[in-house]
Amino acid sequence: MRVSLKDVAAHAGVSIKTVSNVVNDYQHVTPAMRARVQRSIDALGYRPNLTARHLRKGRTGIIALALPELGNPYFAELAAAVIDSAAEHDYIVLLDHTGGRREQELLVSQGFRARVIDGLILSPIELETEDLRDRAENVPLVLLGERAYDLPCDHIAIDNVAAARAAVRHLVAVGCREVAFIGARRGRSEPAQLRVRGWREELTAAGLAADDGLVAATDGWGHADGEAAMLRLLDSGRRPDAVFAYNDPMAIGAMRVLHARGVRVPEDIAVVGFDDVVEGRFGAVSLTSVSPDKAAIGRLAVESVLARLGGGAVEPRRIRAGYRLAVRESTLGRAGEGRGGPVTGTDG
Repeated sequence: MRVSLKDVAAHAGVSIKTVSNVVNDYQHVTPAMRARVQRSIDALGYRPNLTARHLRKGRTGIIALALPELGNPYFAELAAAVIDSAAEHDYIVLLDHTGGRREQELLVSQGFRARVIDGLILSPIELETEDLRDRAENVPLVLLGERAYDLPCDHIAIDNVAAARAAVRHLVAVGCREVAFIGARRGRSEPAQLRVRGWREELTAAGLAADDGLVAATDGWGHADGEAAMLRLLDSGRRPDAVFAYNDPMAIGAMRVLHARGVRVPEDIAVVGFDDVVEGRFGAVSLTSVSPDKAAIGRLAVESVLARLGGGAVEPRRIRAGYRLAVRESTLGRAGEGRGGPVTGTDG
């Protein structure tokens, strides 16, 4: 049998209004009264009707999260962070998979779910500023990812150039001099361009050659793309002493090729990935990776939507989430004995 506010009020010996004030976390309730009501809530197992609560505010209690690749471990972990953060505010998350396709991103952004959601968190790949500027719906929109948009909405991303530079700086510090980049995607891809830019800037700053012959373009960013890119580099006759991959799946694919060819990681070629997904921590050689603060990105995205719903944060914000370099065996070897040089990050 469902426990009602009336049941809690009778058990606590207080009015229904008092119980409602406690359940809705109103400030003007004394600590003693709040504790009294909470004891009755716990004793009876009362659970508030969140749907009714949101509807009283003219809301649905649902936030949509639209991502390009749910099969990508980074986006799966990011989705979990958004869901966890939304739950703390009594919101649930509706997941949309766009596949990075423009037509699907347009459908999501133009509000085909507008009647059932209170806000949209979108990580676009193909949309242009004009596509989003012409949105017919005024459901709050928060953007994730590295593409720059001149729009009146919040945008949350890490500094990809600085993060890429940190990765390359570490490789140089442990003695690498010919650093390849795999994952410079063919066609337009702002994240890839930013990471290649960071690769180039840091090598130049270190007085090393940013050799375009060591940049491997790919059509995708999966394990197979990393394998294919690494094979092309090795078969070209070039032998870099380090590889910086666009993301962790590509780095893992590259390490599989190196293992098959009898190339030792990191003694012969050091490898760094990007995104710090769980998979990279448990291979035969654990992967050094740029680690975006996914929990913070999820929290900031949800808080940005709720701030808009509450009438706050009127001016659009460009929010930089944090990152660190998680240093592991693929650059230092076991117990840090693979290569010399200082460690520039810590494993978590």
